[in-house]
Amino acid sequence: MPEDQIIKRFAEKEAEFKQERDNYTYTQDFSIQTLDEDNRPDGEDRMTSDIIFTPDGKRFEKVTFAPTNTLERILLTQQDLDDVRSVQPFVLTTTELPKYNVTYVGRQQVDELSTYVFDVAPKVIEKKQRYFQGRVWVDDKDLQIVMTDGKAVPDIISHGNENVFPRFRTYRENIEKGYWFPVYTRADDYLHFRSGDVHIRMTIRYSNYKRYGSTVKIGTVREVK
Repeated sequence: MPEDQIIKRFAEKEAEFKQERDNYTYTQDFSIQTLDEDNRPDGEDRMTSDIIFTPDGKRFEKVTFAPTNTLERILLTQQDLDDVRSVQPFVLTTTELPKYNVTYVGRQQVDELSTYVFDVAPKVIEKKQRYFQGRVWVDDKDLQIVMTDGKAVPDIISHGNENVFPRFRTYRENIEKGYWFPVYTRADDYLHFRSGDVHIRMTIRYSNYKRYGSTVKIGTVREVK
């Protein structure tokens, strides 16, 4: 299959998946630690959330566990939280595709999967927009992303403000009907600040996927006294 056709087809399948995932509830466990010179944690921020629906069907994040934040050497920003929701579980749909340069790298075996490999980078970085830059592995049967490796861009550096982001890897699993859902993200990287490097370790686990919906049966109308 020509490379441009592979890209077009997997973007279409990713669009289907995004729509399908929006019908699921799940649990998200987030943790980020700073590590000292001996690789021992010296600060941590954790949060567990249930991604659920309100009675009128709107998506809602309900925090169920959030112990005291002990991070001292870094500060989580709104960009970090936005990246957890949209960049780490990266989905390259037909809507997002025009924003990126997608370059075919080759084929690679990932465990028992045969995959196409692509490098992905934003064409233009617009102000206040977040993007993924890195590499994606696409299953050659389901034509869906099964693994991503890269980082959120751009880093935000200005006078008195340094907001830099780690390199991460996200894994997906075939949860239902050939759709590959994010299940685990891991980052173990150094954030480079003017004041010095900070070693961080981040994990995100996505679990308890359940389809949200109801079944309505319409039968013969009967008068009830």
